[in-house]
Amino acid sequence: MVKKAEDIFNFSETADDCVKCGKCIPVCTIHGVNADEVTSPRGFIDLLGAYKRGHLELDTTAKDIFESCFLCTNCVDACPKALPVDMIIEQVRSDIAQKFGIAWYKRAFFMLLRHRWMNDLAFKLGWTFQSCGFKIKAEIDSMNSRFSLPILKTDRLLPSLRKTSFLNSHKENIDNGGKRKVAVFIGCLANYNYVDIGNSLLEILEALEIDAFLAKSQKCCSAPAYFTGDFDTVDANAKFNIRYFEEFMGDVEAIIVPEATCSAMLKIDYEHFFHDQPEWKARAKVVKDKIFMATEWLQHHTHLETLLASKKKNTKIVTYHDPCHARKMQGVHQEPRNLISQNYKIVEMSDPNVCCGFGGVTMQSEKYHFAKAAGVPKAAMIEKTGAEIVSAECSACRMQINASMNYADVKTVFKNPIELIAEALRA
Repeated sequence: MVKKAEDIFNFSETADDCVKCGKCIPVCTIHGVNADEVTSPRGFIDLLGAYKRGHLELDTTAKDIFESCFLCTNCVDACPKALPVDMIIEQVRSDIAQKFGIAWYKRAFFMLLRHRWMNDLAFKLGWTFQSCGFKIKAEIDSMNSRFSLPILKTDRLLPSLRKTSFLNSHKENIDNGGKRKVAVFIGCLANYNYVDIGNSLLEILEALEIDAFLAKSQKCCSAPAYFTGDFDTVDANAKFNIRYFEEFMGDVEAIIVPEATCSAMLKIDYEHFFHDQPEWKARAKVVKDKIFMATEWLQHHTHLETLLASKKKNTKIVTYHDPCHARKMQGVHQEPRNLISQNYKIVEMSDPNVCCGFGGVTMQSEKYHFAKAAGVPKAAMIEKTGAEIVSAECSACRMQINASMNYADVKTVFKNPIELIAEALRA
């Protein structure tokens, strides 16, 4: 069921449409770890309708409730009327930010996301001094804090930093034969932390003889700011990226993104964000046709699957986790499996579609106890498969799942499907 903008952003009508059938409850991530009807999809909808009608004050209690949603879209997927709970919560979070402000450390983070040179400098400094405060686990691109602090507990696994970002490690135009050309949007975590994703993608494009344009002026897609209610950052970054994409998208077949959240933000949420700015909404719609998740484009528009089939089989067992922003928002779930299965044995976990519990900046900081609890069943599912590798085309999921497996002492290693594909091509 396709919703129009006026339907999506009418909190009151959305509340009226909810028949309280309860199909959303069993799949709701926050309700699974905090079994309170208030923090459930129909609870959110009812309160949002009351807020729109002026019957609910946006106080600290309401703020706490609306910031408890993981925005996993499980409820939207299960709802018979496809009610856009995630989108209206994203909108009310903007109201929350305007009324209560945004925590200083979030503002500092979002400022970095608006200025690439500042981000580069901050991460370079972070790399220089990270070993002072963290124990580095280079083999999994992760680290533990040496000290127990309010957010940085010693048992919490975080992504480690690299000396040089992916974008700064390569020239902007990479010639692989000149027959075809794509642009790459890398995403912040893959640019500064999990850099082997981008390096692997370049290996794949080289094997396929497809030129790569790294689009070095790209800014953060602004998903972290969008989910937190910092719409000023979203507006600035989204307009910059759209203008930038317009400059070169006629020269490339596609803009490929090895990150589910970034791809969903660029392809889907930009259009939703600009629902009340017609010119920019129209421009976002034109750009979206060029944007693909990396595995999606590689399977449907290249001979990669055939090429992989000619390579050696790997004895390692892989289990695949479906990122919320891939399967539910973009319908991408079979493509990575099709490519991986050419060289690896895939053993499915009991519910690959259940949210891993990342949930955004607020969930990873102020409400991390919810994120930690949501990660417990996912880690158990992974361990039960006996897989040596868990894969997902999302670095946010990677960060969360690595932490969850670390708590549970699960020895499975996380790899993006792009990394697995590149390894298979080397064999």
